[in-house]
Amino acid sequence: MNDMTSGTAVTVEHPLIQTLRRREPLLWLNPALSPAAGTLPRLPVGAAEIAATQALLARWAPALAALFPALAASGGRIESPLLRLDDPQAVLGHSPSGMVWLKCDHALPVAGSVKARGGIAEVLMHAEDLARAHGVFDPDDTLWPLRERARALFARHTVAVGSTGNLGLGIGTLAAALGFRAVVHMSAEAKAWKKARLRERGATVIEHTGDYAAAVAAGRAASHADPASYFVDDEDSLRLLLGYAAAAQPLARQLAQAGITVDAAHPLFVYLPCGVGSAPGGVGFGLKHVFGDHVHLFFAQPCATPSMLLRLAFPDRPRSVYEFGLDNRTQADGLAVPRASERVFGLMQHLVSGVFTVEDAALFYHLRRLDAATGLRIEPSAAAGFPGPRWLLESPAGREYLARHALTGRLAQATHLLWTTGGLLVPDDEFDGWLGRAG
Repeated sequence: MNDMTSGTAVTVEHPLIQTLRRREPLLWLNPALSPAAGTLPRLPVGAAEIAATQALLARWAPALAALFPALAASGGRIESPLLRLDDPQAVLGHSPSGMVWLKCDHALPVAGSVKARGGIAEVLMHAEDLARAHGVFDPDDTLWPLRERARALFARHTVAVGSTGNLGLGIGTLAAALGFRAVVHMSAEAKAWKKARLRERGATVIEHTGDYAAAVAAGRAASHADPASYFVDDEDSLRLLLGYAAAAQPLARQLAQAGITVDAAHPLFVYLPCGVGSAPGGVGFGLKHVFGDHVHLFFAQPCATPSMLLRLAFPDRPRSVYEFGLDNRTQADGLAVPRASERVFGLMQHLVSGVFTVEDAALFYHLRRLDAATGLRIEPSAAAGFPGPRWLLESPAGREYLARHALTGRLAQATHLLWTTGGLLVPDDEFDGWLGRAG
């Protein structure tokens, strides 16, 4: 294992850059990590905005339950199971100290990925804004979004997004179901089956030959040129981030129901796949508001595209992975993002414990082992966090982190939480192809 900490100047000769260029997996620890109690009050948004987002989702629950049969059983709540790995060895290849749990956002209904959280929340916020502006919003009617007046209003407007796939699925599915014209700009990395599924659900898919950043830029420009179009900007959306942050309180309830304590003696380690950063940043932002310094956040990125790692390690200015000879090519299509979100960087710079990188082969390895041990089927992107416990417990940098934060003696009481981010909607033949690559 390679372990890296931040340096000051950034050149291609910098040890961290050299390791990244060789695509060697590594664990990088964040020297800017600061106590949550001092960091959170200085940020421009916080608990009040997260609570408002949770209230929005509760308001919309009856309408969502009526729109989507998959939400009928939950009363319109978009939530995923929390499952314990009874045999971590079978999935991870080792048995970490403490308990290992999965937060199964790969099974989120409607969109089948973590993107259902942020994307759906932002579409709902926009729908309410339009309805209030045009006198259509009715606080006494929980099904007002489904009435003829609302549908006619939404039909005159477009919701657009740029995506590698999963965010597009979430936004395109909901926007089209509400009656909006849904337009999804998709990059070359996007899977054909995701494009096909979006078209089946009534969304317009515009394909771009460039990468994720090119698709977002093209979508943003086209949407801004149309007064009736609203663009969900994965690179710079506070609403999107707050939708993800709203996951924290439901998770806290699930942990409590499972008898899991999170405090100084019972640390919680969370491993989150990271692309542009909105989903892991939003989830982590919410968790820090609930658990403070008792939760330790580790982002996972492919070796070919460590965009958030570079932004955190060299905070003087934004950087693209292309600057350092990396090609942004990975089977983790949802994480194939060359440049991190500046908004997420600004909010999370002092809250993330570290970032580790993952080879594509490790994604398929864990995907196969999870399927064999539990029958759960996830995308390669969703397996990115699985090497996290080993990095933390067995690498010199991980042991340094544990010692520095007085956690070494508390590992037996620790909880490791692997956030699985996508997979519910994957066609069987696609998944079987991934199994064939697991080797």
